[in-house]
Amino acid sequence: MASEPIPALRVCMDTVHTLCEGCAMAKAPASSSETALAERLPPTEAKGSVNLRIEADTRRLIDDAAALLGKTRTEFMVETARRQAIDVLLDRRLFRLDPDGYDAFMHALDNPPAPGPKLRALMRRAPAWRT
Repeated sequence: MASEPIPALRVCMDTVHTLCEGCAMAKAPASSSETALAERLPPTEAKGSVNLRIEADTRRLIDDAAALLGKTRTEFMVETARRQAIDVLLDRRLFRLDPDGYDAFMHALDNPPAPGPKLRALMRRAPAWRT
């Protein structure tokens, strides 16, 4: 059974979406700024290569799995790595909360705790990019 290719995920790494499951806000369409960002992105770059050193048994495992899906080793590895990369990125950006969890999350954002000694010490240090 062949799987559909995963479309390119092109969003700002700093964008975080918080959705309240069951809230009216969760049904809102993509914002015009998100749409505009997607339209401004450059076309996909030319193909490149990735070289890997792997154990023979790992290579056989990958080859066997690829063969079961009717894919080449490259197709299997690229699709699998791409799917995992998207999952990792989305896991850090998309939070789905029920209404109570959403309210608690928004309350925590609106009412941060007072800075403690570790945060104050961190804020006094020069940023790494300036040293």
